[in-house]
Amino acid sequence: MAQIPAQRMDQRLMREGRRTRGTLYFGIGLGLAAGLLIILQAFLLAHIVDDVSFHGWNLAAVMPLLWIMLALFVVRAGFSWASELVAFHASARIKTYLRERLLSHLLNLGPVAVAGERSADIASTMIEGVEALEPYFSRYLPQMALVSLIPLAILVFVFPADWISGLILLIAGPLVPFFMVLVGYKAEAINQRQWRKMLLMSAHFLDMVQGLTTLKIFGRAKDEIEIVARISDDYRRTTMAGLRVAFLTSAVLEFFASVSIALVAVSLGARLLEIPPPVTFYTAFFVLLLAPEYFNPLRGLAIHYHARMSAIAAARRIFDILDTPLPAQGTQTMAYPDTQSVSLSVHDLHFSYEEGRVALAGVNAEFPAGKVTALVGASGAGKSTLANALLGFVQPDSGEILINGRIPLAVLDRESWWRQLAWVPQNPRLFHGTIAENIRIGRPDADMAALREAAKNAHALEFIEALPQGFDTPVGDLGQGLSGGQIQRVALARAFVKNPLLFILDEATASLDMENESLVLDAMQRLIQGRTAIVIAHRLAMAERADQILVMDAGKVVEAGTHNALLAAGGVYARLAAAYRGDHA
Repeated sequence: MAQIPAQRMDQRLMREGRRTRGTLYFGIGLGLAAGLLIILQAFLLAHIVDDVSFHGWNLAAVMPLLWIMLALFVVRAGFSWASELVAFHASARIKTYLRERLLSHLLNLGPVAVAGERSADIASTMIEGVEALEPYFSRYLPQMALVSLIPLAILVFVFPADWISGLILLIAGPLVPFFMVLVGYKAEAINQRQWRKMLLMSAHFLDMVQGLTTLKIFGRAKDEIEIVARISDDYRRTTMAGLRVAFLTSAVLEFFASVSIALVAVSLGARLLEIPPPVTFYTAFFVLLLAPEYFNPLRGLAIHYHARMSAIAAARRIFDILDTPLPAQGTQTMAYPDTQSVSLSVHDLHFSYEEGRVALAGVNAEFPAGKVTALVGASGAGKSTLANALLGFVQPDSGEILINGRIPLAVLDRESWWRQLAWVPQNPRLFHGTIAENIRIGRPDADMAALREAAKNAHALEFIEALPQGFDTPVGDLGQGLSGGQIQRVALARAFVKNPLLFILDEATASLDMENESLVLDAMQRLIQGRTAIVIAHRLAMAERADQILVMDAGKVVEAGTHNALLAAGGVYARLAAAYRGDHA
Protein backbone atom coordinates (compact mmCIF):
# COMPACT_ATOMS: atom_id res chain seq x y z
CA MET A 1 0.00 0.00 0.00
CA ALA A 2 1.43 3.39 -1.00
CA GLN A 3 2.07 5.68 1.90
CA ILE A 4 -0.20 8.71 2.03
CA PRO A 5 1.78 12.01 2.16
CA ALA A 6 1.65 13.94 5.42
CA GLN A 7 -0.07 16.87 3.68
CA ARG A 8 -2.99 14.64 2.67
CA MET A 9 -3.16 13.22 6.18
CA ASP A 10 -3.38 16.82 7.44
CA GLN A 11 -6.29 17.42 5.08
CA ARG A 12 -8.13 14.32 6.27
CA LEU A 13 -7.58 15.21 9.91
CA MET A 14 -8.79 18.73 9.28
CA ARG A 15 -11.92 17.33 7.66
CA GLU A 16 -12.54 15.41 10.86
CA GLY A 17 -11.98 18.65 12.76
CA ARG A 18 -14.79 20.31 10.81
CA ARG A 19 -17.25 18.19 12.77
CA THR A 20 -16.55 20.47 15.74
CA ARG A 21 -15.70 23.51 13.62
CA GLY A 22 -17.77 25.94 15.68
CA THR A 23 -16.17 24.84 18.95
CA LEU A 24 -12.65 24.95 17.48
CA TYR A 25 -13.26 28.44 16.02
CA PHE A 26 -14.52 29.62 19.40
CA GLY A 27 -11.37 28.28 21.07
CA ILE A 28 -9.18 29.97 18.47
CA GLY A 29 -11.10 33.21 19.02
CA LEU A 30 -10.41 33.04 22.75
CA GLY A 31 -6.72 32.43 22.03
CA LEU A 32 -6.65 35.40 19.64
CA ALA A 33 -8.29 37.60 22.28
CA ALA A 34 -5.61 36.56 24.76
CA GLY A 35 -2.95 37.45 22.16
CA LEU A 36 -4.45 40.89 21.52
CA LEU A 37 -4.44 41.57 25.25
CA ILE A 38 -0.66 41.04 25.14
CA ILE A 39 -0.41 44.08 22.84
CA LEU A 40 -2.56 46.14 25.20
CA GLN A 41 -0.42 45.06 28.17
CA ALA A 42 2.75 46.06 26.34
CA PHE A 43 1.18 49.43 25.51
CA LEU A 44 0.27 50.10 29.16
CA LEU A 45 3.58 48.85 30.56
CA ALA A 46 5.57 51.00 28.13
CA HIS A 47 3.49 54.03 29.16
CA ILE A 48 3.96 53.34 32.87
CA VAL A 49 7.75 52.93 32.61
CA ASP A 50 8.08 55.95 30.30
CA ASP A 51 5.93 58.18 32.54
CA VAL A 52 7.72 57.16 35.74
CA SER A 53 11.21 57.37 34.23
CA PHE A 54 10.95 60.52 32.12
CA HIS A 55 7.85 62.41 33.22
CA GLY A 56 8.14 62.21 36.99
CA TRP A 57 4.94 60.29 37.71
CA ASN A 58 4.71 58.84 41.22
CA LEU A 59 3.08 55.58 42.38
CA ALA A 60 -0.26 57.22 43.05
CA ALA A 61 -0.38 58.61 39.53
CA VAL A 62 0.30 55.25 37.86
CA MET A 63 -1.79 53.18 40.29
CA PRO A 64 -4.92 53.20 38.04
CA LEU A 65 -2.81 51.91 35.15
CA LEU A 66 -1.34 49.20 37.39
CA TRP A 67 -4.83 48.06 38.39
CA ILE A 68 -5.78 47.91 34.71
CA MET A 69 -2.63 45.88 34.07
CA LEU A 70 -3.60 43.42 36.81
CA ALA A 71 -7.11 43.10 35.40
CA LEU A 72 -5.67 42.42 31.95
CA PHE A 73 -3.43 39.69 33.37
CA VAL A 74 -6.44 38.00 34.98
CA VAL A 75 -8.62 38.32 31.86
CA ARG A 76 -5.82 37.09 29.64
CA ALA A 77 -5.23 34.07 31.89
CA GLY A 78 -8.97 33.37 31.80
CA PHE A 79 -9.05 33.53 28.00
CA SER A 80 -6.05 31.22 27.72
CA TRP A 81 -7.58 28.70 30.13
CA ALA A 82 -10.97 28.84 28.38
CA SER A 83 -9.31 28.45 24.98
CA GLU A 84 -7.55 25.25 26.05
CA LEU A 85 -10.70 23.92 27.72
CA VAL A 86 -12.85 24.51 24.64
CA ALA A 87 -10.23 22.95 22.35
CA PHE A 88 -9.99 19.93 24.66
CA HIS A 89 -13.77 19.42 24.54
CA ALA A 90 -13.71 19.68 20.76
CA SER A 91 -10.92 17.10 20.48
CA ALA A 92 -12.75 14.80 22.92
CA ARG A 93 -15.83 14.86 20.67
CA ILE A 94 -13.68 14.08 17.62
CA LYS A 95 -12.01 11.17 19.44
CA THR A 96 -15.37 9.76 20.47
CA TYR A 97 -16.64 10.05 16.90
CA LEU A 98 -13.55 8.34 15.45
CA ARG A 99 -13.75 5.47 17.95
CA GLU A 100 -17.42 5.01 17.08
CA ARG A 101 -16.54 5.01 13.37
CA LEU A 102 -13.73 2.50 13.88
CA LEU A 103 -15.91 0.15 15.90
CA SER A 104 -18.81 0.49 13.48
CA HIS A 105 -16.53 -0.15 10.50
CA LEU A 106 -14.98 -3.22 12.15
CA LEU A 107 -18.43 -4.59 12.92
CA ASN A 108 -19.52 -3.96 9.32
CA LEU A 109 -16.37 -5.67 8.05
CA GLY A 110 -17.41 -8.74 10.00
CA PRO A 111 -15.37 -11.47 11.68
CA VAL A 112 -14.10 -12.98 8.43
CA ALA A 113 -12.52 -9.74 7.17
CA VAL A 114 -11.10 -8.86 10.59
CA ALA A 115 -9.72 -12.36 11.24
CA GLY A 116 -6.40 -11.49 9.59
CA GLU A 117 -5.75 -8.53 11.90
CA ARG A 118 -3.98 -8.79 15.24
CA SER A 119 -6.42 -7.89 17.99
CA ALA A 120 -3.78 -6.00 20.00
CA ASP A 121 -2.97 -3.90 16.91
CA ILE A 122 -6.63 -2.91 16.51
CA ALA A 123 -7.06 -2.30 20.24
CA SER A 124 -3.94 -0.08 20.35
CA THR A 125 -5.18 1.85 17.31
CA MET A 126 -8.60 2.45 18.89
CA ILE A 127 -7.15 3.50 22.25
CA GLU A 128 -3.61 4.89 21.97
CA GLY A 129 -3.93 5.74 18.29
CA VAL A 130 -7.07 7.84 18.64
CA GLU A 131 -5.72 9.32 21.87
CA ALA A 132 -2.61 10.49 19.98
CA LEU A 133 -4.88 12.75 17.93
CA GLU A 134 -5.92 14.78 20.99
CA PRO A 135 -2.87 17.14 20.98
CA TYR A 136 -3.34 17.63 17.24
CA PHE A 137 -6.90 18.94 17.57
CA SER A 138 -6.63 20.63 20.96
CA ARG A 139 -3.23 22.28 20.53
CA TYR A 140 -1.66 22.00 17.09
CA LEU A 141 -4.63 23.16 14.97
CA PRO A 142 -5.46 26.17 17.22
CA GLN A 143 -1.78 27.05 17.34
CA MET A 144 -1.59 26.96 13.54
CA ALA A 145 -4.34 29.57 13.39
CA LEU A 146 -2.76 31.72 16.10
CA VAL A 147 0.62 31.60 14.34
CA SER A 148 -0.83 33.48 11.40
CA LEU A 149 -3.10 35.82 13.39
CA ILE A 150 -1.15 37.02 16.44
CA PRO A 151 2.20 37.84 14.72
CA LEU A 152 0.24 39.66 12.01
CA ALA A 153 -1.61 41.69 14.66
CA ILE A 154 1.71 42.55 16.33
CA LEU A 155 3.20 43.67 13.03
CA VAL A 156 0.19 45.97 12.52
CA PHE A 157 1.26 47.85 15.67
CA VAL A 158 5.04 47.56 15.25
CA PHE A 159 5.34 48.89 11.68
CA PRO A 160 3.76 52.29 12.43
CA ALA A 161 5.91 52.61 15.55
CA ASP A 162 9.22 51.51 13.97
CA TRP A 163 9.37 50.15 10.46
CA ILE A 164 12.96 48.89 10.82
CA SER A 165 12.03 46.58 13.73
CA GLY A 166 8.89 45.53 11.86
CA LEU A 167 10.99 44.59 8.82
CA ILE A 168 13.36 42.51 10.95
CA LEU A 169 10.45 40.61 12.48
CA LEU A 170 8.75 40.19 9.11
CA ILE A 171 11.88 38.62 7.58
CA ALA A 172 12.75 36.43 10.57
CA GLY A 173 9.23 35.10 11.21
CA PRO A 174 8.82 32.87 8.09
CA LEU A 175 12.29 31.38 8.54
CA VAL A 176 11.15 29.52 11.65
CA PRO A 177 8.35 27.43 10.06
CA PHE A 178 10.51 26.94 6.95
CA PHE A 179 13.28 25.23 8.90
CA MET A 180 10.70 23.41 11.03
CA VAL A 181 9.31 21.82 7.87
CA LEU A 182 12.80 20.81 6.73
CA VAL A 183 13.43 19.12 10.07
CA GLY A 184 9.90 17.72 10.05
CA TYR A 185 10.53 15.52 7.00
CA LYS A 186 12.96 13.47 9.07
CA ALA A 187 10.63 13.54 12.06
CA GLU A 188 7.77 12.08 9.99
CA ALA A 189 9.73 8.94 9.09
CA ILE A 190 10.89 8.52 12.68
CA ASN A 191 7.36 8.86 14.06
CA GLN A 192 6.04 6.33 11.54
CA ARG A 193 8.71 3.89 12.66
CA GLN A 194 7.96 4.62 16.32
CA TRP A 195 4.23 3.97 15.85
CA ARG A 196 4.84 0.70 14.03
CA LYS A 197 7.14 -0.48 16.81
CA MET A 198 4.56 0.46 19.44
CA LEU A 199 1.89 -1.59 17.65
CA LEU A 200 4.33 -4.50 17.35
CA MET A 201 5.16 -4.25 21.05
CA SER A 202 1.48 -4.13 22.07
CA ALA A 203 0.59 -7.11 19.90
CA HIS A 204 3.55 -9.11 21.16
CA PHE A 205 2.73 -8.35 24.81
CA LEU A 206 -0.84 -9.56 24.31
CA ASP A 207 0.33 -12.74 22.57
CA MET A 208 2.76 -13.40 25.41
CA VAL A 209 0.16 -12.88 28.15
CA GLN A 210 -2.42 -15.06 26.40
CA GLY A 211 0.16 -17.77 25.75
CA LEU A 212 1.83 -17.61 29.15
CA THR A 213 0.93 -21.19 30.06
CA THR A 214 2.33 -22.55 26.80
CA LEU A 215 5.54 -20.55 27.18
CA LYS A 216 6.06 -21.80 30.73
CA ILE A 217 5.39 -25.44 29.87
CA PHE A 218 7.75 -25.41 26.87
CA GLY A 219 10.43 -23.53 28.79
CA ARG A 220 10.40 -20.49 26.52
CA ALA A 221 9.50 -17.86 29.13
CA LYS A 222 13.10 -16.63 29.51
CA ASP A 223 13.56 -16.45 25.74
CA GLU A 224 10.36 -14.45 25.52
CA ILE A 225 11.64 -12.04 28.16
CA GLU A 226 14.71 -11.40 25.99
CA ILE A 227 12.50 -10.83 22.93
CA VAL A 228 10.33 -8.37 24.86
CA ALA A 229 13.42 -6.59 26.14
CA ARG A 230 14.74 -6.29 22.58
CA ILE A 231 11.43 -4.96 21.23
CA SER A 232 11.19 -2.51 24.13
CA ASP A 233 14.73 -1.31 23.54
CA ASP A 234 14.01 -0.81 19.83
CA TYR A 235 10.97 1.26 20.77
CA ARG A 236 13.07 3.27 23.28
CA ARG A 237 15.72 4.06 20.67
CA THR A 238 13.10 5.11 18.13
CA THR A 239 11.39 7.30 20.72
CA MET A 240 14.67 8.95 21.67
CA ALA A 241 15.43 9.61 18.00
CA GLY A 242 12.06 11.34 17.69
CA LEU A 243 12.73 13.41 20.80
CA ARG A 244 16.12 14.46 19.45
CA VAL A 245 14.44 15.76 16.31
CA ALA A 246 11.85 17.55 18.45
CA PHE A 247 14.57 19.19 20.51
CA LEU A 248 16.40 20.15 17.31
CA THR A 249 13.22 21.84 16.07
CA SER A 250 13.01 23.84 19.29
CA ALA A 251 16.69 24.72 19.06
CA VAL A 252 16.25 26.04 15.50
CA LEU A 253 13.34 28.17 16.63
CA GLU A 254 15.13 29.56 19.67
CA PHE A 255 18.19 30.40 17.57
CA PHE A 256 16.29 32.46 15.00
CA ALA A 257 14.04 34.02 17.65
CA SER A 258 17.00 35.04 19.82
CA VAL A 259 18.96 36.45 16.87
CA SER A 260 15.93 38.41 15.67
CA ILE A 261 15.13 39.84 19.12
CA ALA A 262 18.81 40.74 19.54
CA LEU A 263 18.82 42.56 16.18
CA VAL A 264 15.71 44.50 17.18
CA ALA A 265 17.26 45.40 20.55
CA VAL A 266 20.61 46.45 19.03
CA SER A 267 18.88 48.49 16.33
CA LEU A 268 16.71 50.33 18.85
CA GLY A 269 19.58 50.84 21.28
CA ALA A 270 21.83 52.29 18.61
CA ARG A 271 19.19 54.75 17.49
CA LEU A 272 18.37 55.81 21.05
CA LEU A 273 22.03 56.85 21.44
CA GLU A 274 21.84 59.18 18.46
CA ILE A 275 21.34 62.90 19.10
CA PRO A 276 18.56 63.63 18.64
CA PRO A 277 17.26 59.99 18.82
CA PRO A 278 15.03 59.08 15.85
CA VAL A 279 12.85 56.98 18.17
CA THR A 280 11.49 57.74 21.61
CA PHE A 281 12.10 55.55 24.65
CA TYR A 282 8.38 54.73 24.78
CA THR A 283 8.41 53.50 21.18
CA ALA A 284 11.61 51.49 21.64
CA PHE A 285 10.36 49.89 24.88
CA PHE A 286 6.94 49.12 23.37
CA VAL A 287 8.50 47.41 20.32
CA LEU A 288 11.00 45.54 22.49
CA LEU A 289 8.20 44.20 24.67
CA LEU A 290 6.32 42.95 21.60
CA ALA A 291 9.34 41.33 19.90
CA PRO A 292 9.43 38.20 22.15
CA GLU A 293 5.62 37.94 21.98
CA TYR A 294 5.88 37.91 18.19
CA PHE A 295 7.76 34.58 18.42
CA ASN A 296 5.64 33.04 21.21
CA PRO A 297 3.03 31.54 18.84
CA LEU A 298 5.90 30.15 16.75
CA ARG A 299 7.38 28.61 19.91
CA GLY A 300 4.02 27.03 20.62
CA LEU A 301 3.90 25.68 17.08
CA ALA A 302 7.37 24.15 17.48
CA ILE A 303 6.31 22.51 20.75
CA HIS A 304 3.20 20.99 19.17
CA TYR A 305 4.79 20.17 15.81
CA HIS A 306 6.05 16.89 17.26
CA ALA A 307 2.46 16.16 18.33
CA ARG A 308 1.43 16.64 14.70
CA MET A 309 3.97 14.07 13.56
CA SER A 310 2.75 11.56 16.18
CA ALA A 311 -0.86 12.22 15.20
CA ILE A 312 -0.12 11.66 11.50
CA ALA A 313 1.66 8.40 12.30
CA ALA A 314 -1.36 7.21 14.30
CA ALA A 315 -3.84 8.56 11.75
CA ARG A 316 -2.29 6.47 8.97
CA ARG A 317 -3.26 3.28 10.77
CA ILE A 318 -6.69 4.66 11.72
CA PHE A 319 -7.51 5.58 8.13
CA ASP A 320 -6.02 2.30 6.87
CA ILE A 321 -8.76 0.55 8.86
CA LEU A 322 -11.49 3.02 7.87
CA ASP A 323 -10.46 2.77 4.20
CA THR A 324 -10.65 -1.04 4.18
CA PRO A 325 -13.47 -1.73 1.72
CA LEU A 326 -16.53 -3.40 3.18
CA PRO A 327 -17.40 -6.85 1.84
CA ALA A 328 -19.75 -6.76 -1.10
CA GLN A 329 -23.33 -6.92 0.15
CA GLY A 330 -26.76 -7.14 -1.38
CA THR A 331 -29.41 -4.48 -1.05
CA GLN A 332 -30.08 -5.54 2.56
CA THR A 333 -33.21 -3.47 2.99
CA MET A 334 -35.88 -6.08 3.64
CA ALA A 335 -36.84 -6.98 7.20
CA TYR A 336 -37.25 -10.65 7.97
CA PRO A 337 -40.95 -11.59 7.75
CA ASP A 338 -42.75 -13.10 10.73
CA THR A 339 -42.52 -16.88 10.21
CA GLN A 340 -42.70 -19.91 12.47
CA SER A 341 -39.81 -21.78 10.87
CA VAL A 342 -36.81 -21.35 8.61
CA SER A 343 -35.61 -23.43 5.69
CA LEU A 344 -32.55 -22.63 3.62
CA SER A 345 -31.74 -23.43 0.00
CA VAL A 346 -28.25 -22.95 -1.44
CA HIS A 347 -27.91 -22.76 -5.22
CA ASP A 348 -24.57 -22.91 -7.06
CA LEU A 349 -22.70 -20.94 -4.38
CA HIS A 350 -19.17 -19.77 -5.25
CA PHE A 351 -16.80 -17.85 -2.99
CA SER A 352 -13.06 -17.09 -2.94
CA TYR A 353 -11.24 -15.30 -0.14
CA GLU A 354 -8.72 -14.10 -2.69
CA GLU A 355 -7.77 -14.92 -6.25
CA GLY A 356 -6.67 -18.53 -6.48
CA ARG A 357 -8.00 -19.45 -3.04
CA VAL A 358 -11.38 -21.02 -3.77
CA ALA A 359 -13.44 -21.87 -0.69
CA LEU A 360 -16.81 -22.72 -2.24
CA ALA A 361 -16.99 -24.13 -5.75
CA GLY A 362 -20.65 -24.46 -6.67
CA VAL A 363 -22.38 -25.61 -3.47
CA ASN A 364 -25.95 -26.87 -3.78
CA ALA A 365 -27.73 -27.84 -0.57
CA GLU A 366 -31.08 -27.91 1.19
CA PHE A 367 -31.58 -27.29 4.91
CA PRO A 368 -35.19 -28.30 5.70
CA ALA A 369 -37.18 -26.48 8.37
CA GLY A 370 -37.24 -28.17 11.77
CA LYS A 371 -34.53 -30.64 10.81
CA VAL A 372 -30.94 -31.14 11.95
CA THR A 373 -28.41 -31.01 9.15
CA ALA A 374 -24.80 -31.99 9.83
CA LEU A 375 -21.98 -30.61 7.68
CA VAL A 376 -19.14 -33.12 7.50
CA GLY A 377 -15.83 -32.99 5.69
CA ALA A 378 -12.09 -32.83 6.01
CA SER A 379 -10.35 -29.68 7.17
CA GLY A 380 -10.48 -27.05 4.42
CA ALA A 381 -13.49 -28.62 2.70
CA GLY A 382 -15.48 -25.38 3.00
CA LYS A 383 -17.75 -26.13 5.99
CA SER A 384 -16.93 -22.98 7.96
CA THR A 385 -17.08 -20.81 4.83
CA LEU A 386 -20.55 -22.14 4.03
CA ALA A 387 -21.61 -21.42 7.63
CA ASN A 388 -20.23 -17.87 7.30
CA ALA A 389 -22.23 -17.42 4.09
CA LEU A 390 -25.41 -18.63 5.81
CA LEU A 391 -24.71 -16.29 8.72
CA GLY A 392 -24.29 -13.38 6.30
CA PHE A 393 -20.65 -12.74 7.22
CA VAL A 394 -19.47 -13.18 3.61
CA GLN A 395 -21.16 -12.31 0.34
CA PRO A 396 -20.84 -15.10 -2.28
CA ASP A 397 -19.16 -14.29 -5.58
CA SER A 398 -22.07 -15.95 -7.36
CA GLY A 399 -25.07 -18.12 -6.60
CA GLU A 400 -27.72 -17.42 -4.00
CA ILE A 401 -29.13 -18.45 -0.65
CA LEU A 402 -32.92 -18.55 -0.40
CA ILE A 403 -34.85 -18.47 2.85
CA ASN A 404 -38.06 -20.46 2.89
CA GLY A 405 -37.60 -20.99 -0.84
CA ARG A 406 -38.44 -17.43 -1.86
CA ILE A 407 -36.48 -14.73 0.04
CA PRO A 408 -32.86 -14.12 -1.07
CA LEU A 409 -30.58 -13.70 1.91
CA ALA A 410 -28.84 -10.90 -0.03
CA VAL A 411 -31.89 -8.60 0.29
CA LEU A 412 -32.43 -9.17 4.03
CA ASP A 413 -31.29 -6.61 6.56
CA ARG A 414 -28.45 -8.35 8.39
CA GLU A 415 -29.58 -7.26 11.86
CA SER A 416 -33.05 -8.58 11.08
CA TRP A 417 -31.61 -11.92 9.94
CA TRP A 418 -29.29 -12.30 12.94
CA ARG A 419 -32.23 -11.85 15.30
CA GLN A 420 -33.66 -15.12 13.95
CA LEU A 421 -30.62 -17.29 14.65
CA ALA A 422 -28.13 -18.36 17.30
CA TRP A 423 -24.49 -19.14 16.55
CA VAL A 424 -22.30 -21.28 18.81
CA PRO A 425 -18.70 -21.59 17.55
CA GLN A 426 -16.30 -24.35 18.47
CA ASN A 427 -14.36 -21.93 20.70
CA PRO A 428 -17.03 -19.56 22.04
CA ARG A 429 -16.04 -16.26 23.59
CA LEU A 430 -17.14 -15.19 27.03
CA PHE A 431 -16.67 -11.54 27.92
CA HIS A 432 -15.43 -9.97 31.12
CA GLY A 433 -18.49 -9.79 33.37
CA THR A 434 -20.81 -12.13 35.25
CA ILE A 435 -22.17 -15.42 34.00
CA ALA A 436 -25.65 -13.88 33.88
CA GLU A 437 -24.40 -10.98 31.73
CA ASN A 438 -22.75 -13.42 29.32
CA ILE A 439 -25.93 -15.48 28.95
CA ARG A 440 -28.06 -12.34 28.54
CA ILE A 441 -26.11 -11.43 25.42
CA GLY A 442 -28.57 -13.78 23.73
CA ARG A 443 -31.54 -11.83 25.13
CA PRO A 444 -30.77 -8.70 27.19
CA ASP A 445 -34.27 -8.55 28.73
CA ALA A 446 -34.24 -12.18 29.96
CA ASP A 447 -35.26 -12.54 33.61
CA MET A 448 -33.69 -14.93 36.09
CA ALA A 449 -36.25 -17.64 35.38
CA ALA A 450 -35.33 -17.59 31.68
CA LEU A 451 -31.62 -17.70 32.55
CA ARG A 452 -32.12 -20.70 34.81
CA GLU A 453 -34.19 -22.52 32.19
CA ALA A 454 -31.57 -21.90 29.50
CA ALA A 455 -28.76 -22.99 31.83
CA LYS A 456 -30.73 -26.11 32.75
CA ASN A 457 -31.24 -27.03 29.11
CA ALA A 458 -27.52 -26.54 28.47
CA HIS A 459 -26.66 -28.64 31.55
CA ALA A 460 -24.90 -25.58 33.03
CA LEU A 461 -27.30 -24.90 35.92
CA GLU A 462 -25.70 -27.37 38.31
CA PHE A 463 -22.17 -26.02 38.08
CA ILE A 464 -23.36 -22.39 38.03
CA GLU A 465 -25.34 -22.79 41.25
CA ALA A 466 -22.36 -24.54 42.82
CA LEU A 467 -20.26 -21.41 42.35
CA PRO A 468 -20.02 -19.06 45.37
CA GLN A 469 -21.95 -16.24 43.65
CA GLY A 470 -24.03 -18.34 41.29
CA PHE A 471 -25.13 -16.44 38.20
CA ASP A 472 -23.39 -13.32 39.58
CA THR A 473 -20.01 -15.04 39.51
CA PRO A 474 -17.58 -12.87 37.55
CA VAL A 475 -15.58 -14.45 34.75
CA GLY A 476 -12.39 -13.03 33.30
CA ASP A 477 -11.48 -12.34 29.70
CA LEU A 478 -11.98 -15.37 27.44
CA GLY A 479 -13.87 -17.08 30.28
CA GLN A 480 -11.00 -17.16 32.76
CA GLY A 481 -12.12 -19.03 35.87
CA LEU A 482 -14.22 -21.60 33.99
CA SER A 483 -13.20 -24.87 32.37
CA GLY A 484 -13.46 -25.40 28.63
CA GLY A 485 -16.59 -27.51 29.01
CA GLN A 486 -18.20 -24.95 31.31
CA ILE A 487 -17.49 -22.16 28.81
CA GLN A 488 -19.10 -24.25 26.08
CA ARG A 489 -22.22 -24.85 28.15
CA VAL A 490 -22.57 -21.17 29.07
CA ALA A 491 -22.36 -20.41 25.34
CA LEU A 492 -25.08 -22.99 24.68
CA ALA A 493 -27.24 -21.40 27.39
CA ARG A 494 -26.72 -18.06 25.63
CA ALA A 495 -28.06 -19.60 22.43
CA PHE A 496 -30.97 -21.32 24.20
CA VAL A 497 -32.15 -18.18 26.01
CA LYS A 498 -32.49 -16.45 22.64
CA ASN A 499 -35.01 -19.12 21.55
CA PRO A 500 -34.20 -18.65 17.84
CA LEU A 501 -35.72 -20.16 14.72
CA LEU A 502 -32.32 -21.30 13.48
CA PHE A 503 -29.32 -22.82 15.28
CA ILE A 504 -25.90 -22.84 13.61
CA LEU A 505 -23.34 -24.69 15.69
CA ASP A 506 -19.71 -25.54 15.08
CA GLU A 507 -19.49 -28.79 17.05
CA ALA A 508 -21.13 -27.40 20.19
CA THR A 509 -20.26 -30.52 22.20
CA ALA A 510 -16.57 -30.56 21.30
CA SER A 511 -15.37 -29.55 24.78
CA LEU A 512 -17.68 -31.81 26.78
CA ASP A 513 -16.96 -35.25 28.22
CA MET A 514 -18.88 -38.25 26.97
CA GLU A 515 -21.58 -38.09 29.67
CA ASN A 516 -22.30 -34.37 29.24
CA GLU A 517 -22.08 -34.71 25.46
CA SER A 518 -24.95 -37.18 25.51
CA LEU A 519 -27.01 -34.98 27.85
CA VAL A 520 -26.50 -31.87 25.73
CA LEU A 521 -27.33 -33.75 22.54
CA ASP A 522 -30.56 -34.96 24.14
CA ALA A 523 -31.40 -31.41 25.27
CA MET A 524 -30.70 -30.08 21.77
CA GLN A 525 -33.05 -32.67 20.29
CA ARG A 526 -35.85 -31.28 22.46
CA LEU A 527 -34.99 -27.62 21.91
CA ILE A 528 -34.82 -27.73 18.10
CA GLN A 529 -38.36 -28.98 17.66
CA GLY A 530 -39.88 -26.65 15.08
CA ARG A 531 -36.49 -25.06 14.38
CA THR A 532 -33.76 -25.59 11.85
CA ALA A 533 -30.33 -26.66 13.10
CA ILE A 534 -27.10 -26.70 11.10
CA VAL A 535 -24.17 -28.39 12.83
CA ILE A 536 -20.57 -28.52 11.66
CA ALA A 537 -19.84 -32.00 12.98
CA HIS A 538 -16.38 -33.25 13.87
CA ARG A 539 -17.63 -36.24 15.87
CA LEU A 540 -19.66 -39.17 14.59
CA ALA A 541 -21.97 -38.92 17.61
CA MET A 542 -23.18 -35.55 16.34
CA ALA A 543 -23.56 -36.66 12.74
CA GLU A 544 -25.38 -39.87 13.68
CA ARG A 545 -28.20 -37.90 15.33
CA ALA A 546 -28.71 -35.57 12.35
CA ASP A 547 -31.74 -35.91 10.11
CA GLN A 548 -29.46 -35.47 7.14
CA ILE A 549 -25.72 -35.26 6.54
CA LEU A 550 -24.08 -33.12 3.87
CA VAL A 551 -20.54 -34.22 3.04
CA MET A 552 -18.28 -31.49 1.68
CA ASP A 553 -15.05 -31.89 -0.24
CA ALA A 554 -13.05 -29.26 -2.16
CA GLY A 555 -15.76 -26.62 -1.69
CA LYS A 556 -18.64 -28.78 -2.91
CA VAL A 557 -21.34 -30.98 -1.42
CA VAL A 558 -20.35 -34.41 -2.75
CA GLU A 559 -22.73 -36.59 -0.73
CA ALA A 560 -26.02 -36.19 1.10
CA GLY A 561 -28.09 -38.61 3.13
CA THR A 562 -28.46 -40.25 6.52
CA HIS A 563 -25.65 -41.78 8.52
CA ASN A 564 -26.51 -45.36 7.63
CA ALA A 565 -27.17 -44.62 3.96
CA LEU A 566 -23.84 -42.82 3.54
CA LEU A 567 -21.95 -45.62 5.28
CA ALA A 568 -23.56 -48.11 2.95
CA ALA A 569 -22.62 -46.00 -0.08
CA GLY A 570 -18.93 -46.42 0.78
CA GLY A 571 -17.97 -42.95 -0.39
CA VAL A 572 -16.24 -39.95 1.21
CA TYR A 573 -18.34 -40.14 4.38
CA ALA A 574 -17.59 -43.83 4.86
CA ARG A 575 -13.85 -43.12 4.55
CA LEU A 576 -14.10 -40.25 7.07
CA ALA A 577 -15.99 -42.48 9.48
CA ALA A 578 -13.43 -45.27 9.08
CA ALA A 579 -10.58 -42.82 9.68
CA TYR A 580 -12.37 -41.47 12.76
CA ARG A 581 -12.92 -44.95 14.20
CA GLY A 582 -9.31 -45.80 13.44
CA ASP A 583 -8.11 -42.76 15.34
CA HIS A 584 -10.34 -43.64 18.28
CA ALA A 585 -9.82 -47.40 18.29
